[in-house]
Amino acid sequence: MIPLHRPDQAQTPTAIALGSFDGLHEGHRRVIAAAVAAAAEPPAPGTPPVVPTVVSFWPHPREVLFGEPRLRLDLPAEKLHLLEPLGIRQLVLVPFTPELAALSPEAFVEQVLVAQLRARLVVVGENFRFGKGRSGDAEALGRIGARHGMAVRVLPMLSDSQERLSSSRIRRALADGELQQAAQLLGRPYRFGGRVVRGRGLGRELGWPTANLQVDGRKFLPQEGVYAAWVWHRGERLAGVMNLGPQPTVDPSAPSAVEVHLLGRQVQLEGAELTVEPVALLRHQRRFDSLDALVAQIGADAARAEALLAAAVGSAGGVGVAQAPANEGGDRPQQQNP
Repeated sequence: MIPLHRPDQAQTPTAIALGSFDGLHEGHRRVIAAAVAAAAEPPAPGTPPVVPTVVSFWPHPREVLFGEPRLRLDLPAEKLHLLEPLGIRQLVLVPFTPELAALSPEAFVEQVLVAQLRARLVVVGENFRFGKGRSGDAEALGRIGARHGMAVRVLPMLSDSQERLSSSRIRRALADGELQQAAQLLGRPYRFGGRVVRGRGLGRELGWPTANLQVDGRKFLPQEGVYAAWVWHRGERLAGVMNLGPQPTVDPSAPSAVEVHLLGRQVQLEGAELTVEPVALLRHQRRFDSLDALVAQIGADAARAEALLAAAVGSAGGVGVAQAPANEGGDRPQQQNP
């Protein structure tokens, strides 16, 4: 796996793709590809090769400047696994602090891009802004970079028939439970991971045992509801039905949670790390008049999820075991997503 560095740890000199890159959609991948292509060019005689690098900020600037929580489509450790196949050799996270936010555009280029990262080339999207009060734009980056022998390439934003391709569109799709639309915008299925922790055993008492996932609180999760989902455990893909949200019938005061029931399988999961890929929103959450009514609905949800997942696989493998995805990793869980 490629390394995650602070600026003072980075391998240099660098060809940099600079930006947030949350979601790593096609627009982001075009910026990254330009940096990788530049790094692949033979270096001038007597000069070291440049290292293809993604540079981003952590935490999100709006968290520091305005106290706004910003959930991420990709956490840093997940991003490492996504960047490696693109030809990137390191991810550098610049700690975003009030001191960094106070730097002028010129100081940011001189202190971070030139002095620490020894950037030979920086590639950005045309909407890139930086420096105190977001006063620097892509054009300013080019002017400042030229004074330091740093080339700058600016790529236009990508759009489809509807609007500009953006991380915000992906978040809206997930917030609406539109998993297929989110996958199309991402260029890959949306997934998240978590560790199975001990629950109260209510699902088992009702005849539907669930794995309770502790998900990093910084991860963006889709709309609350009940989903058909694929679940990966130790490289094995299993069919499941997932409940995301509170428990309005069993315990209305309980916090939002992620619970997964495996269809047709009984596996010891406590303490295991699972990757979940919600495939389709089956229904929104609701309160039932009785536990019997809830159990009947869970049975209907499970049957529908099994049919949907079987149809998605077709005759290639049926519901159950299938090829595992590339390990996308994940940061250690910090807190349950609120």
